[in-house]
Amino acid sequence: MTHSRSERAALCALLDDLGPGAPTLCAGWTTSDLAAHLAVRERRPDALPGIAVGALAPYTASVQERLKARLPYPELVDLVRQGPPRWSPYGLVPGVDELVNTVELFVHHEDVRRARPAWEPRELPAALDDLLWRRLRTMARLFFRRSPVGVVLRRTSGERTTGEKAAGRMAEPAVVATGDAQELLLLAFGRQAHARVSYEGDAGAVARLREAPLGM
Repeated sequence: MTHSRSERAALCALLDDLGPGAPTLCAGWTTSDLAAHLAVRERRPDALPGIAVGALAPYTASVQERLKARLPYPELVDLVRQGPPRWSPYGLVPGVDELVNTVELFVHHEDVRRARPAWEPRELPAALDDLLWRRLRTMARLFFRRSPVGVVLRRTSGERTTGEKAAGRMAEPAVVATGDAQELLLLAFGRQAHARVSYEGDAGAVARLREAPLGM
């Protein structure tokens, strides 16, 4: 089973368990909203641009709301569980689902997990941990483009610092953020309050980074 399929299955099982009204880390979204977002993302190419382009976001939001109103919650989750149809942007070419959706599903899985009390980070398979780090290194400049300070990411593995680094943004003052790959990825996606990351640098710069609008 690929990493994207494993994350999809685990996320959908958790959505089933929690029901439609549970909180998530996505501001203003419940589990029902998150399920509708994922279904729209994979099944409505016309609404896809609005996920990334602010001017188009109202249309995407309206499509999401209509889908959520039309389908019972179990059916929404089942659409997510089925994965992208063959005709979708993620289903046309073999391997695109794994390439594009692993990070998306991982982050949203954590959005649901970490919105609950007493959560703890998962111990990830080494291959998934490495994959998340590779994706982060590739996309770090994009994720941190709106950071008001410079950012260097330093990876750890458990209690051990690996020595691997990635440049998020080249600017001064700079902050060094240290953590496991999954924690640094959640930081990059703007989940600063729920990412177990340590910071080195000027206290003011650290505070500005922790409040910055990061992510896509």
